[in-house]
Parts: sequence; structure tokens; C-alpha cells
Amino acid sequence: MQLIPAQLILKTGEVFYGQAPASQEGSYFGEVVFNTGMVGYIESLTDPSYAGQILTFTYPLIGNYGASGSFFWESTRSHVSGVIVSELASFYSSHSAEQSLAAWLLQHQIPYITGVDTRALTKRLRTQGVIAGAITPLNQKPAKFENFSDTDWVKKVSIKEPIIYGSGEKKVIAIDCGMKENIIRCLSQYPLRIKRVPYDYDFTKEDFDAVFISNGPGDPIHCQATISILKKAMMQKKPMFGICLGTQLMALAVGAKTYKLPFGHRSHNQPCMDLQTQRCYLTSQNHSYAVDEATLPSDWRINFRNLNDNSVEGIEHTEHPFFAVQFHPEAAPGPMDSTWLFQKFYDLIRERL
Repeated sequence: MQLIPAQLILKTGEVFYGQAPASQEGSYFGEVVFNTGMVGYIESLTDPSYAGQILTFTYPLIGNYGASGSFFWESTRSHVSGVIVSELASFYSSHSAEQSLAAWLLQHQIPYITGVDTRALTKRLRTQGVIAGAITPLNQKPAKFENFSDTDWVKKVSIKEPIIYGSGEKKVIAIDCGMKENIIRCLSQYPLRIKRVPYDYDFTKEDFDAVFISNGPGDPIHCQATISILKKAMMQKKPMFGICLGTQLMALAVGAKTYKLPFGHRSHNQPCMDLQTQRCYLTSQNHSYAVDEATLPSDWRINFRNLNDNSVEGIEHTEHPFFAVQFHPEAAPGPMDSTWLFQKFYDLIRERL
């Protein structure tokens, strides 16, 4: 594959040089973020939570095990606006690999730039916070940068029509705000009938036993339709479990506030402590926003905290069966230390027999 000189231009003026495919023309915009994971690049690239973002992989060599089939995908397509790597592996080795990562990116029309000093770029993002940027050919400047926080990304990635999984007696409504497929796999391990619904689908007059709220991209404040539905659902006091964006939406539904983290949490080894047991878990994370604990109502408590920056990683109601975690217990990629949270959700459902 022929590579030509290219550049990443940040809105703040910095330029990082590298190479891009000769066939990659024009400018590609996104919010530049970084992920420190060593593996799991296909899962990350197909995670809807990355919609609108240019994903920087900090690990120096990406693509050494190639790209496999859709079993490892977290949605039906890639959602990133672009990819930045230090070195894109020329050769790959894996029993399940079907093609190189470079070929996979080209096949799915995902713009990328390689040969970038990702260490310097990451240090810049950690200092400045996430920055809008553009991948362009050398000597080509973008006309303007978009404000990605103004876009309702959940509306872009949520499913359009309900989907049914399983045939159990207990019915779970799973709100798709950009849901990863491994969440459905984890929920499907239990004898449940799961109805996966769009982000703005009002299910509150239907027969259901529990509610799940998924991960998703962007600023949660845009999800006013989902927040309104959650307020009505909470009045029924049925089990409710949220992951990632689901935590933020649950908090907003009870009157709390959220805020944007400087550079977010995107890695597979974020340490979080369960404040009830004092046990620490390594967690997989991918989010830009967090709950402002000072705004939580008095009948809610924090049950998980990030040990790197002390931010809120989990909330639960003191009386009703509502709880949520900011990290990803379903992993994909990452450690599965906290998959027991799905069992906790199922146990809450069974208790209501």
C-alpha cells in the first residue's frame, strides 16, 4: 500500500506529521482522544461510543495480530472519524486473522495516519484536554473545525427499531444509546427476554420487569428524550442498571449534573474501588463525561470511585433497585473482573418474583 506524507492538525495550532494512504484524499475531522490499551483495537474501532472521535492508540505498535471477522465487532460498523498510530504493523500473525489492520481500515473507509509521535500528542492532550483535529494531506489546511460537543451523537448511533433477544419469562428493556454487542451477549446468558429499543422509545406503558441503559457517545445532556423516559420508568421502582453513558443519564434523570473530563478515561486498566467492600477492580473504560457527586440527591450514594482521579465510577439508590457503573463490566476489550454486576442485576430481577 502506497503511503504519502500527511498531517494531523489540532484546532489549537499544533501539527503532527506522518503518512497516510495515497487514496485518502480530503480532510477528516474529529475530537482527538487517546486510548492506552495494548490490544482490542477492532473492538474499540467498532465501539459506538467513539462516534465523532479521532482515536489515538498510544501503544507503539498496532495491528500485529491483524483483523478478524465480525465476531470481535462491538457493532455492525466502525464509528471513529479517524485513527492515529505510531507504527502500523506491516506483518501480522494470528490464527483468527483474515487480513491486516491496514487493509481492514481501507476496506471500511476509515481514514488513518501512521508514523505519528503519539507520545508527544498524548502528552499534549493530557495537558490541554481533548482537542478538535483533522487528518489531512500535507500542506492542506481545513477550512474550520466543528464543535463536537454540540452534536447529538446518540441519535446517530442508536438502533431505529426494537429487537428481541431470548425467550425468558422476565422482560428487560435495554435502551440502546450506542450499545456494545458484548453487553447483549452478557445479558443473554440469563433466562431473560430482552427488548432492545431506540434511545427515544417510550416503553413505560408496556409490560416489563427491569430496565438497562447502555453506553453511548457524546454529551449526555443531549439525550433529553431518554432522560424523560427514565424519570417515568423510575416511578415504577423496577430494577434499573446503567453502564457508562447509562450512569450519566440515570444521574441526570434524578436531577444531578454531569461534567466533561479533561481527557476522559479510555483504557483497559482503570482501577476502581467498590466503596462497600473496599475491593479494587481493574476496569475497561471509554467515556468523556462523569457525574458531579456534589449534585446527587441525598437518597443516592456513590458505590464505585476511580482511584486515578477520584471521579465517580458508580452510583446506586439507597432504597430502590437502581444502580449504575461508569466502567464496562462486559469488557470487550479489557478485564472481566466486574462481570458479576450482570449477576447482581439478574438477582434483583429474580427477587421481584
